[in-house]
Amino acid sequence: MKFRTLEKSDPTLMPSGLQCVTVKSSALKQRADVTIFLPAEFGHLRHLPIVTLLHGVYGSHWSWAYQGGAHLLAAELMQQGQISPMVLVMPSDGLWGDGSGYVAHTHAHLQQNFEKWIVEEVPEIAAQTCPSCSQQSKHFIAGLSMGGFAALRLAGIYPDRYQAASGHSALTEISQLDALIEESREEWSTDATSCSVLEALKSAQGKLPALRFDCGQSDIFLKANQQLHQSLLELGIAHEYEEFEGGHEWPYWRTHLADSLRFFSRTLKQSTSK
Repeated sequence: MKFRTLEKSDPTLMPSGLQCVTVKSSALKQRADVTIFLPAEFGHLRHLPIVTLLHGVYGSHWSWAYQGGAHLLAAELMQQGQISPMVLVMPSDGLWGDGSGYVAHTHAHLQQNFEKWIVEEVPEIAAQTCPSCSQQSKHFIAGLSMGGFAALRLAGIYPDRYQAASGHSALTEISQLDALIEESREEWSTDATSCSVLEALKSAQGKLPALRFDCGQSDIFLKANQQLHQSLLELGIAHEYEEFEGGHEWPYWRTHLADSLRFFSRTLKQSTSK
């Protein structure tokens, strides 16, 4: 895949290990941004796993780093040997309205595929701009709130693409966005797999990736997460579900991203030991 334009930040002007990239996205018909992170001491390694982190409504590509401290946490866990070396890739959702939902839209006859942006173009940006990433890199995906909805849903639609997926405080139905965004979803995809995590996971053709999700006990989406957990149990879909103290807020996500990264590292070790 060749991007018409690709701009990279100057590494000498960025915090160590961080890189910002802007491309002209074919899927979105506009420019879009990604923040990439790998600690400098692991930069000599090749074919490292790529962890895509998806933000929630109102956010952007910098949210996981500069609201969540994801790069600081990941660096600490890697340096301590708690997780395998991995590259964090943190894209914007495409910056439509208050939030794109990471699904396909049509507006004024312009088709924008926010799902394709995440699944196809974002990993390609990593492969083209980070020497430690390649076409052989294994893929993992996680997100919070709207991003958690997308991470779990995309694991069902693209089970061969991802080794594992994780959601924090995830929406489980796209209709839950209506209380959070100003814009109408009238021209968004209405496919069942675009609207429901459960329907997306049920639709999987082949073995699902390893799945986990968690939610705060004071979170507005706690009941929805509990219902998703129960439905998956009834269907026999393997997954891990946890509840912790906290609400729908950055202190919760900053803390529990570590659970996702450790889960991904365990999954990676299990896959390579087979």
